[in-house]
Amino acid sequence: MSPWKQLLLVWALAAIAQGIAWARQQRTANAGIVDVAWSFGLGAAAVVAAATGAGAPLPRALLAALGGLWGLRLGLHLLRRVRGEAEDGRYAQLRKRWGAAPLKWLGMFQFQALLVALFSLPFLAVAASPVEHWNAWTIAGIAVWLGSVVGETLADRQLARFRADPANRGKTCRDGLWRWSRHPNYFFEWLHWFAYVLLAVGSPFAWLAWIGPLLMYVFLRWISGIPFTEAQALRSRGEDYARYQRSTSMLFPWFPKEDR
Repeated sequence: MSPWKQLLLVWALAAIAQGIAWARQQRTANAGIVDVAWSFGLGAAAVVAAATGAGAPLPRALLAALGGLWGLRLGLHLLRRVRGEAEDGRYAQLRKRWGAAPLKWLGMFQFQALLVALFSLPFLAVAASPVEHWNAWTIAGIAVWLGSVVGETLADRQLARFRADPANRGKTCRDGLWRWSRHPNYFFEWLHWFAYVLLAVGSPFAWLAWIGPLLMYVFLRWISGIPFTEAQALRSRGEDYARYQRSTSMLFPWFPKEDR
């Protein structure tokens, strides 16, 4: 199957999945399910791209395994949060403005389906790779994937453990990786996309793989990641989070500064 047909297939499947997630949101009034559908959708997109790609068996097998496992881990983590917590503050703010507004919520969910298609472009590049044997790029790609997934998992667990303690209500997590970055989970999420850049070396569409880290950085830094998360943190934690902003690197881990 050509990459463009693969892209249309991924988009169609993502649109159906997000439509189902939207219908659930209309019943539960919890839009956090959109992130769950996005994560599972991207993991499924990696498997679909691997199954329908025209490349060699090795990169396609690695793509299915690595992309699928990444999406499964992230989706399960987010699903536990959606089931166990109130609606994420970012979506709660939208709900204050939109109310039920079925068409507005549907548009937001379908925009996420479009993003699944866009973020699947690196997968299409890997799935078209003709590389038949292990090489340094392959090993490097696996190493980057492993390090980033371990880092993101650790950051998620540290935050979950902090939030589970009632004594920490209204406080900002500074434990473990959160001492070095205000968003270590986002940092490792961004880093993870370089795994597909490395796995796509030798592919006729290798340039597509760069869309992953570039697009993810733009969204995390300026659109839907850090700006919304920090605005909500300032609303809920006030001066404590403002001090955290002054002392701690925003995204890239670095030594904390003394807050003056």
